[in-house]
Amino acid sequence: MARYDAHDPEAYDRPRRRTRPRTKDRPSYDDAALGRVITVDRGRLTCFVDGVTVMAMKSRPLGRKGVVVGDRVRIVGDVSGREGTLARIVEVEERTTVLRRTADDDDPVERVIVANADQLVIVTALADPEPRMGLIDRALVAAYDAGMTPLLCLTKADLATPDHLLAVYEPLGVPFLVTQRGGDIGPLRRALAGHTSVLLGHSGVGKSTLVNALVPEARRETGSVNAVTGRGRHTSTSAMMLPLDSGDWIVDTPGIRSFGLAHVDPRDLIEAFPDLAEIAGDCPRGCSHEADEPDCVLGTAVGLGERVAAYRRLLDSRAVKDW
Repeated sequence: MARYDAHDPEAYDRPRRRTRPRTKDRPSYDDAALGRVITVDRGRLTCFVDGVTVMAMKSRPLGRKGVVVGDRVRIVGDVSGREGTLARIVEVEERTTVLRRTADDDDPVERVIVANADQLVIVTALADPEPRMGLIDRALVAAYDAGMTPLLCLTKADLATPDHLLAVYEPLGVPFLVTQRGGDIGPLRRALAGHTSVLLGHSGVGKSTLVNALVPEARRETGSVNAVTGRGRHTSTSAMMLPLDSGDWIVDTPGIRSFGLAHVDPRDLIEAFPDLAEIAGDCPRGCSHEADEPDCVLGTAVGLGERVAAYRRLLDSRAVKDW
């Protein structure tokens, strides 16, 4: 016997849920504004669009795709830059370079620091705090892995001589410049011309001081060095991209205290040294080119002993913990 008769309202089927049919067509964002991400703060992204600073958030269709400082993006919505407005980032353009690090050498998770930069300025103080070659070596490895040109910037030359450090890195052919407090920053401006540059180094080495000299309106906070630990105190807390008068860009990054290289395959590093890579073509398959490789031909390269030693020091830097 039926539970309900034909005249009982409960006998009728509930209306079925109607949804729009799925479509493979995706919206076109050809008319979206092109912008560049200049800083990221807790999900809110500050972008530079046609000379205007615009606040934006990532659209849901991007899913887990990360958006980082330096990304070129397409933005829809209100891009006027007026207070209280919020636009949406709907697409991320293909990146030309990616500067990465891991939290430690056994951390499988890569962290992208900056995208689309072509020059890595490794800022190192000659004193106060004392220079750590471990970080310099690791930064060089990261730059070569990312396809970026490294530039060694030695600060506080009024406190110590740069001769020793320059002698160490001369075999690698790393370009350099030396600055001091209150000195002329003209050479630095010329070195930055035509590049999108990332300033990277320990806290207290003078990154923010250089940025303030280059971009006075930035007003990046500067700090001192802890007299007990000999290390700088963090002042910058997030990466920030800043425009220079020349139309180029610099990125000020927070002081680095860990720079893991788990993402770097040491066998790929040789490609950054064309002269050594040509010789290494005669090495056995799978040769790591490290000093303990018995059949590595780099050890017998004529006239390249210092350069090979410097290259192998970069390989060894992946195991150095004092940086």
